[in-house]
Amino acid sequence: MTVTAEPAGFTQTAHLSPVLKQATPVVVDHARGSWIHGTDGRDYLDFTTGIGVTSTGHCHPRVVAAAQAQCAKIIHAQYTTVMHEPLLELTAKLGPLLPAGLDSVFYANSGSEAVEAAIRLARMATGRPNIVVFQGGFHGRTVAAASLTSAGTRFSAGFSPLMPGVHMAPFPYAYRYGWDTDTAIDFALDELDYLFATRVAPDDAAAFLIEPVLGDGGYLPTPPRFLQGLRERADTHGIVLIVDEVQAGFGRTGKFWGHQHAPGLTPDILVTAKGLASGFPISAIAAPTALMAKAWPGSQGGTYGGNAVAAAAAIATIDVIADENLVENARVRGEQLLAGLRALAGRFPAIGDVRGLGLMAGIEFVIAGSGGRPQPDATAAAAVQRATTGRDLLTLTCGPAGNVVRLIPALIVSEDEIALGLDRFERACAEVFGDGDTLG
Repeated sequence: MTVTAEPAGFTQTAHLSPVLKQATPVVVDHARGSWIHGTDGRDYLDFTTGIGVTSTGHCHPRVVAAAQAQCAKIIHAQYTTVMHEPLLELTAKLGPLLPAGLDSVFYANSGSEAVEAAIRLARMATGRPNIVVFQGGFHGRTVAAASLTSAGTRFSAGFSPLMPGVHMAPFPYAYRYGWDTDTAIDFALDELDYLFATRVAPDDAAAFLIEPVLGDGGYLPTPPRFLQGLRERADTHGIVLIVDEVQAGFGRTGKFWGHQHAPGLTPDILVTAKGLASGFPISAIAAPTALMAKAWPGSQGGTYGGNAVAAAAAIATIDVIADENLVENARVRGEQLLAGLRALAGRFPAIGDVRGLGLMAGIEFVIAGSGGRPQPDATAAAAVQRATTGRDLLTLTCGPAGNVVRLIPALIVSEDEIALGLDRFERACAEVFGDGDTLG
C-alpha cells in the first residue's frame, strides 16, 4: 500500500488577521434589541449597533422571521440572471421613501460598492473626470472609495497610487476652527469657489460627494445652508450632487434621510446601506431614471448584489420602522441623549463639544493647547471608551484624531435605556477624569 504525505499545511491552525482590532473584548453569545449578551455572562447595552447597522435592534422578531422564511424559498437568486420577488417588493417599498424624482435603484452589497457605483454613474453621465469631496468624509475602504475618504489617513495610506480625479474642499467644522457655524459655512463655500478658480474647472467636475452627517470623520452634522450651497453650485455648473446616506439614512437622524434636515434639498444620487436591512448586507443607489440610464451597459452588476434574503430583511426593516414609528422615536430619544450629554459637558471640561442629529451623538474630547486653543485628546477618548465597556456600555471612537466617542443606539431604544446609557457614560467619565476635570 502506498502512503501519500498530507498536503503541506494540512494540520495548521488558522487565525484572524493580526491587523484586525476589536474596539471591545466582548465575544457575543446572543443579542436582542439594544442588548448584547456576552459569553462572559455579562449583559451589554449596545450603543454601537454594528456601526449603525442593526437599526431595528438585534434580531428583531419580524426581521428574523422574514429572513428565515426566505431562506426556505431561495437564498441566492443572482439578479442579473433571474429576478426574485423580494427585490421587486423592496424596490416598490423604497419608492415612496426616496426623494422626489429618484425613481431608479441599483443594488450592491456594501456602502463602498454603492459609493463606487454612484461616482461611476456620475462620471459616465457627465463625461467629466473630477469628484469633489469634503474634509473628514468617510466613503469606504475599497481603492476608489478610500480615495474619496479623508476621515483619517489609516483608510488610504500604504497602497498608493490612489484613484485620480479626486479633489478635496474644506468641511464647515465650526468647533475645530473656533468659529460660529455661519462663519464656517461662509469659509467652506468660499474655499470651494476658490478650488473651482484655481484647481478644478467646474465644467470638469462630475460630482460633489458628501455625507449629511460625517460618520468616521467625527459625527458632525453638515449644516443645511452648506448643503443648499452645494445644490446651488451643482445646478449652476451641471454637477451631480451625491449624498452618502450610508450611516445617516433610514431614520437614524430623526428624519428618514439625513439630508432632509436641509429644507427643500434633493440630491441627484442617494447612497444607502447599513441600516437598510437590520444587519444583512445590502446597499443601493437611487437616481432619476434619465440619469441612471446614462450608465454604460454592463457597468452595473455583481454576484451577490440584491441578495434575496437581505432583500426580505430590508422589506421587514422598512415595515418595522413604519409600524413602530421609529423615525420619531429616533428624534425624541436623540433629543434626550444629546441633552444628557450636554449636561455632562458642563461637568467635565475635557468634553469640548457635543453634537449630533437623532441617534448619532459625538462627544469630542480635548486638552488645552498652545494659546489656550483646545487640541484633540485621543488618549482621553480611548480611556472613556474602555471605561464604558467596563461598565457594560458599548461605544466606539471616531474622528481623524481619534478623539471623538460616538454613540449609535438602535432606533428601537427606549427612554429607560437612554437614561441608563447616560448614567453609565457619566460614570465612565468620572472614572477617567474624577469629579470635575480641568483642561491641562
